[in-house]
Amino acid sequence: MKKNSWIPFVLMLVFGMSSQAQSKKWTLTECVNYALEHNISIKQTELDIKTSTIDKRGAIGSFLPSLNANASHSWNIGLNQDITTGLLQNQTTQFTSAGANVGIDIYKGLQNQNALRRANLYIVGAKYQLLKMQEDVALNVANAFLQILFNKENLKVQAEQLSINEKQLVRSKELVNAGTIPKGDLLDVKATLASDNQKVITAENSLLISKLSLAQLLQLDNFLDFDIADDTEAKDENSILLQSPSAIYDKAKEQRTELKIAQTNLEIAEKNVAIAKGALLPTLKGFYNYSTRISYADIALRNDTGNVIGTQSPPPFFTQFGDNKGQSFGAQLSIPVFNGFSARNNVERSQVSLEKSKIAVEQQDLDLERNVYTAFTDAKGALNAHQSAIVALESRQEAYHYAKEKFDVGLMNSFDLNQSQTLLSTAQSDVLRTKYDYIFKIKILEFYFGIPIIKN
Repeated sequence: MKKNSWIPFVLMLVFGMSSQAQSKKWTLTECVNYALEHNISIKQTELDIKTSTIDKRGAIGSFLPSLNANASHSWNIGLNQDITTGLLQNQTTQFTSAGANVGIDIYKGLQNQNALRRANLYIVGAKYQLLKMQEDVALNVANAFLQILFNKENLKVQAEQLSINEKQLVRSKELVNAGTIPKGDLLDVKATLASDNQKVITAENSLLISKLSLAQLLQLDNFLDFDIADDTEAKDENSILLQSPSAIYDKAKEQRTELKIAQTNLEIAEKNVAIAKGALLPTLKGFYNYSTRISYADIALRNDTGNVIGTQSPPPFFTQFGDNKGQSFGAQLSIPVFNGFSARNNVERSQVSLEKSKIAVEQQDLDLERNVYTAFTDAKGALNAHQSAIVALESRQEAYHYAKEKFDVGLMNSFDLNQSQTLLSTAQSDVLRTKYDYIFKIKILEFYFGIPIIKN
């Protein structure tokens, strides 16, 4: 059978971690705060808020006039029309033209107003998405934190069990030498000791992997000396189980982020319908145009019969700039008549999206109700399971002590003692498992009730 080549490396890391001075032990609050500050997904969602803010600035810009300037310079060779006199001349000359135009929406079917309201909703939705991301990260960190605590205590249990069996091995040797128990019982104890040693190694590996998982979740560069504080107890300090499921659900409806996100998306869908309907209405725009032109060609002097009798230099640049200017202003009305069903299809498409958003809100409400009642039932069941596990552990401890006393006087063989010891170890593991399962499910229930994972 092929050996696991990674086990020596894992053990080296484990012992390396234990040999280093633990200058800092992270609390749950510190872990959550650090994750909220450094998590990549949260940073990406923060950028979405910035994008929504930029989009809002664009929506505000739709209310402002548009201003455009233009300029051109051209060389005309041969027979061309003089842009200043309008006469055809066969010559080489240069012309400069410049202009500016201003336009503003006077009425656009309220599309600009609804686009601004939609942009504000996008910002609100992005903030809710950020809050939802932070809540998810906090829950994941809490779960990983509790997993480390479970693995720590499980390692202590397995190490203690190994220590007990090491002492039992010494005692068994004495009993074999005294002829109280057969040598076969000693071999059973040795086999049990080897099995316990393997359980300790497995527990150490599980602890290491859980620490690595949390360190990666926090995105720590140096995880070899990472450790957490062991200060979590299984208790309902906020008495959340005294609340009724309906009361928790009513509180959750007021503040759960996922429901707010669905409601915001519904409002955005309503604005999309209003914008699409605005495209069916007439639009009125105001405009103002200014233009001027300058010619660099000599001006031909003509007599009464039209013959050229000489030339004169063109007027100065700024004189032509003022003399040749032209202005226009007015209003432009555009009435949509037929556009290949494009505008009408956009309205219907937006209305379909609106109906989907309404259904999404209803579905989110149903999901929230189901999740709250499930979380409450799970927390109640976890508490009962933990209490039952404690009672079972007490009974297993008494049974093991009684079995050990019988073994010491030769009234029980090693197999039956090992069975009792195995049941005790299982009961200890059940207490740990149900303890941290209860803690996490209480956290989830508090989460729905509006109690944060950590208190600032």
